[in-house]
Amino acid sequence: MKKLKIDLPKISKKRIALRVTAAAERAIRSGHPWIFENAIVHQSHQGKSGDLAVIFDKKRHFLAIGLYDPDSMIRVRIIHALKPATVDKHFFAEKLNTAHQRRAPLRDSAHTNGYRILHGENDGMPGLVIDRYAETLVIKLYTAAWFPHLQDIVDATEKDFSAKRIVLRLSDRVKENPHKLYDGMLLFGEKPESPIIFKENGLNFEVDPLRGQKTGFFLDQRENRARVEKLAKGKRVLNAFSYTGGFSVYAARGGAKEVVSLDASKVATEVAKRNFGLNQPASIAESCIHESVTGDAFDAMSKMKKEGRLFDMVIIDPPSFAHKKSQRDGAINAYKKLTRIGLGILAPNGILVQASCSSRVDSDLFFNAINIATQQVGRRLKEIERSSHALDHPIDFHEGEYLKCLFATVP
Repeated sequence: MKKLKIDLPKISKKRIALRVTAAAERAIRSGHPWIFENAIVHQSHQGKSGDLAVIFDKKRHFLAIGLYDPDSMIRVRIIHALKPATVDKHFFAEKLNTAHQRRAPLRDSAHTNGYRILHGENDGMPGLVIDRYAETLVIKLYTAAWFPHLQDIVDATEKDFSAKRIVLRLSDRVKENPHKLYDGMLLFGEKPESPIIFKENGLNFEVDPLRGQKTGFFLDQRENRARVEKLAKGKRVLNAFSYTGGFSVYAARGGAKEVVSLDASKVATEVAKRNFGLNQPASIAESCIHESVTGDAFDAMSKMKKEGRLFDMVIIDPPSFAHKKSQRDGAINAYKKLTRIGLGILAPNGILVQASCSSRVDSDLFFNAINIATQQVGRRLKEIERSSHALDHPIDFHEGEYLKCLFATVP
């Protein structure tokens, strides 16, 4: 295995012993992966990020083991529960293997080589995500508790997936660290000389795993993009918050006659143009006109409404509007506003596709917001389908659910 050229922190050999509240015990037994700071009623000693913490129940029997993070309200992230286990490189390798087996249809696909290998909490590895883009793997860390274990993760990943390179991405809260780890760092392999191209359902997409949003692409919308393709034939399509044009390319292959990709990022809209080029003429109907527009989605759609421009399908897939509970009402109002603006440029009997990735806004609140906004503009929805998470983004606990999408015809 390739040794990382950095000095990673070491964990203490002495494990932290914890007891937690009765409510926290029940949550752990039901599969919840987090222990919050205020749930701890006894702690044997202080620890460092990544130290192993063992949780005992009220009878002092083993309950769970997790990674300790003294700098987070989520004080322990559970990696194993109910039965004792030895946590070492073999433990992490088995976790990765189990996660990949769970994704066998994608792993074995000849048409898709871009997908999520490991989905954090929902695969028993809280705060850790691994995505695949062809022969490039991206590890994203959301807690410093994974720093001491990074070599084991890289070893297991390299062994199982024969990657040409592994890229490290860091969430904002751990970008500043004393270990010389940085966002976009190559853990091994060489920096690609040209953009990385991967396949999704037979389509080609460019990705920048070193600097792109998240790990470079929104892999979680793969199945919704396929749904759009089936509905797009002969339609004029607006893809708002388009990023690098994923929905746009699928709509074009589905036979759309016109697609507009709208995003605030000039870099993203330029990539959207190149993604169209990667799939012409074989995969995308040459008759499809593609236009990339750089601008604020709220403003640009409002301008389109004033100009009387109409589309047969409007796709609205914004970034998260609520990262904490206090932002939920604002997010709901933003979704309503987007619905009203979107319907203002949706032709009669057109199709509205509207998604949310805000975990603080649950499905009922989101779909209700769309219905209220539709009534406010004097129209009504005829639902086609509601969707949630794809195979490679499984959900094993309530707070992990974030993605929801509505497909509806609007007379």
